[in-house]
Amino acid sequence: MFPEHRELITSLKNNDHHFTRVFDQHNALDQKIKNLEDGLEIATHAEIEVLKREKLQLKDELYTILKKASAA
Repeated sequence: MFPEHRELITSLKNNDHHFTRVFDQHNALDQKIKNLEDGLEIATHAEIEVLKREKLQLKDELYTILKKASAA
């Protein structure tokens, strides 16, 4: 995710607790969605779609933080 910001992500993960929390939540949701889609966990299609929207919201928040930090 966001390979062009790899160094900035590392820096933010070390210095910004909010960024780290959102980043970790995004990764956890990503893994949960993969497990559901692979049949390792059970959920309805609607439940998976809700999780995907949550993940997208977190990704948008991460991108906003990255853009602000790169402009500073």
